[in-house]
Amino acid sequence: MSQTINPLFRNKIDALLDGMIASVSGSAAAIGHLATARQVDVEMFKRHTIETILRIRLARIADAKAIYLLARSNPHAAQKWARYAEEEMLHDKLFLKDLTSLGVAEESVYGTEPLLSTRLLQGYLYYTLEHEGPRGLVSKAYFVEYTTLKTQGMWNQNVKKSLGERAVRGANAHLAIDLKDEHSSDVWNVLMELTHTPEDEERVLRHMHVYRGLFTAYFHELASRFQGAPSSHPAVVAVTAAAAA
Repeated sequence: MSQTINPLFRNKIDALLDGMIASVSGSAAAIGHLATARQVDVEMFKRHTIETILRIRLARIADAKAIYLLARSNPHAAQKWARYAEEEMLHDKLFLKDLTSLGVAEESVYGTEPLLSTRLLQGYLYYTLEHEGPRGLVSKAYFVEYTTLKTQGMWNQNVKKSLGERAVRGANAHLAIDLKDEHSSDVWNVLMELTHTPEDEERVLRHMHVYRGLFTAYFHELASRFQGAPSSHPAVVAVTAAAAA
């Protein structure tokens, strides 16, 4: 088991993320539907899984840029991130198995244009890589690893009840890999190799708030497509309105 670097700051970030999970889960209709609906909307679930696959595909391109930047300044962190990126590189194929079990063809998945909120997330990653370095991208990886471990098991169980075990077999395998390999701890320690000062910690906190907003926008955009669910948050309204134009 990896020894946690800067455990006090990790406790602070984890508490922040726990609060974000509770807040977003209570306000985003798509999350509530996937986690608790007695009959999960199969088309919403398909599109959510497609977006998960597309985010993994886009992430591996950004990860390559991060490794390049780290190799120039911190080869130890570059080595760790290269290992993590290698482990994550083909995880889209796990989720693809879930979709093919529901009758979605592979070419259809990879031919889908990502939702606007997914493209905005990727744009933020590219911007931070170009103007700040890898810390923003690694912050996002920790955000996703932590929140996935906290929520995915419950979602998978509910979807399984509604759509059958085959619909989440790949998602469950992905979750098991993250738990076995302690990905959240590995990602955290790389993040702390890039975080040394109070100002650096403030940037990490800032990134977490940005990712909360981007993923909130994603779940509202998903709900607006399949449930017609409106949102009153100005940023989310702007995203969903632009996506519908």
